[in-house]
Parts: sequence; structure tokens; C-alpha cells
Amino acid sequence: MATFGRIFRDFIFRRLLSGESGNVAIVFAFTLPIVVGGAGLGVETSYWYYSSLKLQATADAAAYAGALEKIQGSDTATITTAATQSATDNGLGTGTITVNTPPTSGPNTAKKAVEVIVKQNLDRMFTAIFTQTKVPEQARAVALITDGSKACVLALNPSAAQAALFSGSTSVKLTGCSVMSDSIANDAIKVQGSAGLQADCLISVGGISLSNTVVTDPATCKSPITKALPAADPFSSLAAPATSGSCQNVNGGKSTQTIQPGTYCNGMNLNGNVTLSPGVYVVEGSLKINAGAVIQGDGVTIYMTGSNTVSMNGNATVTLSAPTSGAYSGVLFYGDRTGTTAQSTFNGTATSLLTGAIYFPKQQVNYLGNFSGKNGCTQVVADTIQWSGNSTINQDCSTYGMKDIPAAPSVAIVE
Repeated sequence: MATFGRIFRDFIFRRLLSGESGNVAIVFAFTLPIVVGGAGLGVETSYWYYSSLKLQATADAAAYAGALEKIQGSDTATITTAATQSATDNGLGTGTITVNTPPTSGPNTAKKAVEVIVKQNLDRMFTAIFTQTKVPEQARAVALITDGSKACVLALNPSAAQAALFSGSTSVKLTGCSVMSDSIANDAIKVQGSAGLQADCLISVGGISLSNTVVTDPATCKSPITKALPAADPFSSLAAPATSGSCQNVNGGKSTQTIQPGTYCNGMNLNGNVTLSPGVYVVEGSLKINAGAVIQGDGVTIYMTGSNTVSMNGNATVTLSAPTSGAYSGVLFYGDRTGTTAQSTFNGTATSLLTGAIYFPKQQVNYLGNFSGKNGCTQVVADTIQWSGNSTINQDCSTYGMKDIPAAPSVAIVE
């Protein structure tokens, strides 16, 4: 049997060497799929690699777009829309995208970040002779937002000139926090006259105009920062207080009185000694604090409806503080974000204290008084701000229910 096997192999070998066309065709037919498949696999491997690089770039761009939207204070749905639009614009096609903020895995799950996962299935070309199964590809990117500083003065207007203005003989010292303007104007932050300003940093989406030297913290920024990313409105998601069914009134004939939270349909005109009990005051009309008045209250939030304004006389003594917990923790004055252009003026004696955030997203705030809050804990967030009083402001205010206001954010792809 072994002898027959050797004879058969020798016979086949001689036939192949003889070059007979039938045998060559058979061998070629059997080996052609292998040759074509091998060449095709090389071509397609390069194609798959290129596609994976393109998909990763799409994921990176989508995560970055989502992070920029997050900086604006947008909700998850809006962030997802921004990331999805970016992926679509970059050719994701029929692929899928998942957006998570914060990320659901990796080292940045507890940080301010946006995670994007994109998937797509690639068609086969040459290797389709082996299988019709599509080739799955996936890419993941995480964009991390890093806040460069904290703001305690934030002008929200996106285009106003002198959105944050320090003028006259004002002397303002900001400890542990910065001045931030979201305006693109060349003089979005302006210090003029003999105004003195000390802050961790001056940060502007547009430019900064200084008539004299501003002292900044070299550990935070060696010089003012321009062309920065805008800071988000820190109170954009804060709901407006509901009005009550009945109207409260201030008794203008009393020299001393204690008033209660509620809706003041005719505004508030305060004279004499007035104590505000803790709670939310909804003011439908102007709030006027007259000369000589002594106003005090702890745990107070005052909501100005519509375009109604605050007018605080410089000869009044005002000592008010925001709640330290609850929905309106740290918020002392809250201006209606549906109002139109108006101006509210805060003035007071050197013994006056406004502890908490003064938030008027649609109004200009004129901060004229020579005062701040307890231990300097006051924040001013408004459409535009004009400061001409003497104050010392401190950002370490968590014990008073206030939260940090991020400024000078940056975005980087970290995963």
C-alpha cells in the first residue's frame, strides 16, 4: 500500500511539472479566492483603519461641542443635541451616538465632563467573498471642562460695551475670586478714572480696558485674560418663585414693623425700622428703601417680577442675608429673567451688609454703596454692572449657602 502511495504522488508531481493546461487551470481556480481574498484583506484593513481614525475624530469633535454647550449651562438634552449635530456634520451618517454627562465610566465620572460614544457598521468589499457580516466600529471621547477661576462679579450681556465698569474713586478688593464678562466688546471690562481694583483675575470674552494698574493674583493669572470662553449663568436653572393668592402690604405709617413673606402687589416702600421675616418676598412693583431707613432680615430672598427695580438710598442702613439652605440658598435678590432692560441701584452706609447673590440677568446693577456682605460674602451677577462704591468681597462663602461661580473655563479631550 505504501508503494502504491509513492507511485501515485510521483505521478501527480510529474503531471503538474508537465505544464498541462487542465491542471494549471484547476490549481489556479482553487488558489484564486485565496489570492484575491488576501489582497482584499490588505486593502480593507487599511480602509478600516482609516475609518476608525475618522470615527475617533468625529467622537472627539462631538464631545468638544457638547462640552462647549455644557459651559453655557445648558441641560442634558441641549448638550446631546449639540454633540449629535457635530457628529452628523462630520459624516456619522447612519451611525449611532450616545452622550453622557457626566461620563458613565473612566476616571472622570465625578467631574464636569461630556462623554460621547459613536458606533457604525462598515460594508465589506473584497472580503465579502468570505462573509457578508458588516464590520462594527466604535469610538469614545471624553471632553473635560476645567474652571480656571471663580467669579464673584459676572456680567452676562454678550455684546455690551463696558459690561463690567469700575469708575470714580471706587476701591474694590476681591479676595479669592475674579471679575468676569461674557461680552465680546473690546472694553467688556473697563476700569477708568482713579478706580482701584484688586482681584484674582480679570477675564473677558472680548477685551479689557484699563486706565490704571489692576492688582491680580500671579498664582491665578499673570495678566488679564481676554478671548476667554463665556461663563454660564450660574442661576439659569433657578425657578422663579410662585406668587401667592393674596396681596401683602407694607404699613407706611409705622415707624417700626415686622413684615412677612408673600406677594407684595403694590411694591415695597420702606421707611423707618423694618424687619423682614425669613422667606421669599415676591415684589410686583418697585422696591424703594428710603433715606434714614433701617432694614434688616436673615434668610430672605427678594424676587423682583417683570422689569421692576430696586432703589436703595445711600443714607439707609440695610442688613440683609440670603437663606443658607433650600431652593434659594445663597440668593438674596433675584430679578425676573423675563423682564426687559432696567436698572437697579444698591447703595448704603459703611455698616450695611448684603450677604448673598444679587442676581439680575436682564438688568444693569449699579453697586454704589460702601459695603459688602458678612465677611465680604456678596456676589453680583447681572446683565451689566457699574461699580463705584468701596467694597471688600470674599469668595469663601459656602457657610452662607452660596455656591462658586466658575470662570475662565477650558475644554480638553482627555479620554
